[in-house]
Amino acid sequence: MSEELLVRHCSPTLAGMKTANLFTCFFENAKELRESVRRLNKMLVKKGLRVLPLRFWDQRALIYVYRPSRLSRDLQRDTASRLLKECGYEDGAPERCIVQLVQRLESNGEFPHEIGLFLGYPPEDVWGFIKNRAEGCKCAGCWKVYGDVAAAKELFAKYKKCTDVYCAMFARGQSIERLTVAV
Repeated sequence: MSEELLVRHCSPTLAGMKTANLFTCFFENAKELRESVRRLNKMLVKKGLRVLPLRFWDQRALIYVYRPSRLSRDLQRDTASRLLKECGYEDGAPERCIVQLVQRLESNGEFPHEIGLFLGYPPEDVWGFIKNRAEGCKCAGCWKVYGDVAAAKELFAKYKKCTDVYCAMFARGQSIERLTVAV
C-alpha cells in the first residue's frame, strides 16, 4: 500500500481534523500489504493514529485509518451510543466495536451503514441515512446530510482543502510522518 494512497484518501485524519477515513486498496500479495500496514503503524502510532485492514476480498482490502482517542469520544456520544445498540453492538468500547464492525463487514448480510459513526460523521446523519435508506438527504458530499447542512458543507470544504494541500506537499517530497499531526 502506497503512502500516496494514504495521503490522497486520509488527509483530514492525518491532519487531526477528522476521526477516521476509509478506502479500498488493491494488492497483489496479502503478506506485503500486512507488512506495509505494520510499517505505517510503527511510524504513526506515536502520533495517535492507527491503520487497520477491516476486510480482504478479491485482492482488495478495506483500509481504516483512525484516531482511537477521537473514536472513543465519538462513540460515547448519546446518539451514537444509542444507534450502535440499536444496530446490535454489545459494548461501547471502541476496540470491541471495531471487532463487531469487522464481523458485520465479513457477514453476507446488509452493509453496516453505522460505519459512518466510525468515520466521525454526525450521528444524526448516520441515523438519517439508515432510517431513510439513503434517500431524501438534504445534501451530499463526503456523506449524505440529513441534519445541519451548513455545518456539513463547511466541513466538506475544509476536508477538500486539507486534501489538496496535503497532496501537494506530499508531491513536493514531504514525508507522511511529517504530514501527520500528533494529537
